Amino acid sequence: MRAARATFIARSIVLAALAIGCGLAHAQAYPTKPVKFVIPYPPGGLADTFARTLGQQLADRLGQPVVPENKPGGSLIIGTDAVAKSPADGYTLLLASSSSLALNVAAFKKLPYDPVKDFAPVSIAFYTPLYLVINPDLPVNSVKDLIAYAKAKPNALSFASLGHGSSLHLAGEMFKSLAGIEILHVPYKGTTTALPDLMSGRVSLMFDGGAFLPQVQAGKVKLLAVTSAKRLDSLPDVPTMAEAGVTGYEVVFWFGVVAPGGTPRPVVERLSKDVNEIVKSPAFREKLSGFGNIQFATNTPDTFSELIKSDIRFWDKVLKDAKVEPQ
Repeated sequence: MRAARATFIARSIVLAALAIGCGLAHAQAYPTKPVKFVIPYPPGGLADTFARTLGQQLADRLGQPVVPENKPGGSLIIGTDAVAKSPADGYTLLLASSSSLALNVAAFKKLPYDPVKDFAPVSIAFYTPLYLVINPDLPVNSVKDLIAYAKAKPNALSFASLGHGSSLHLAGEMFKSLAGIEILHVPYKGTTTALPDLMSGRVSLMFDGGAFLPQVQAGKVKLLAVTSAKRLDSLPDVPTMAEAGVTGYEVVFWFGVVAPGGTPRPVVERLSKDVNEIVKSPAFREKLSGFGNIQFATNTPDTFSELIKSDIRFWDKVLKDAKVEPQ
């Protein structure tokens, strides 16, 4: 019996050593071909611009092209699920977010992917608040004015989002709940497709991640507030939602890089190291300086994994408090 147990232990040690050896060999050889970077958003906008800029610099470090591929729609589910079902070899990456890996768990009764088991976290990349922007023809100049207008005309206003359960949808639902107003939800595939309708007045308002700032400066949309806890250094005259009269309103979201679950650990660590160094570099930050709301950040794969798990619990409570029913 002891001999059999000793043989079993010895075999286990050998298998473990072989697995580690294979992983190291894979990491040393990686990459030998182009890497696909899936962006579950349409072209244009903050997420797409960030991912493409990161991909360009990651390609320089990997010595292989990093090919961006936009897969928008389905409340980020289409692109996210495509990566979850891709080979776990380090040649497919995803620009993940609070929405795709945390909010969607509470927003949908059943997802085609498991946000914890089906992904290997690489590193967080940045946090961002949202901006409350409105059609400039609305006869309001502040959040308090907007709330008063909405109360006087229930369901006369509408807000755009990236679909049910998206960060922009949640932001609107939180606004409705905390302000005690009724406004209609209108889902879009992306912020860039919603912009023409916002400028024309087909939708009244939107919580945006920063893509509309040029339109704000051009007077095509009006900016009322930011959703962060403090005012942004880049926009010191723009109040927070709490300062503007919506007590308790604070929404900040993260974006980061993940690979399919089961990707060899040495490959994940190599990617994490590269992403961390890129995001920390002044040259990279300068390229994205036009997005003044970005709060750059990095972490380890393990820390990122814990963040995802804690966010799933947090946003589940937020959606329930806002009475957003899962679909």
